[in-house]
Amino acid sequence: MGRDTIDSEMNRGFLQLLILFLLEKATYGYGILQRVNGLGYSVEENSLYPLLRRLAEKGYLSSKWEVVENKPRKYYEISKEGRALRKQQYEVWKQQNEILSGLKEEIDHE
Repeated sequence: MGRDTIDSEMNRGFLQLLILFLLEKATYGYGILQRVNGLGYSVEENSLYPLLRRLAEKGYLSSKWEVVENKPRKYYEISKEGRALRKQQYEVWKQQNEILSGLKEEIDHE
């Protein structure tokens, strides 16, 4: 398994959790892309939009079309089910982070 594949697998879960945090307020697709990239995390459209569709199809996001400045934009916002998923995934991430931090500390002190 190549490094790109491993990085891609790690990023997939993190991006999903990041999106669930960012969409507490309704935001359109390109705005989400700008916000994520503005945080210093690189994401491409071909990764973001399929993720948004999957989360919406599973009920974790709601979506609606609005016309702004004569442009139709699809806005996404986290749903009640999405908040429950976010809470669960964040707890998993915290546990994983604690384990890795502890192991790194052990290694650094050897």
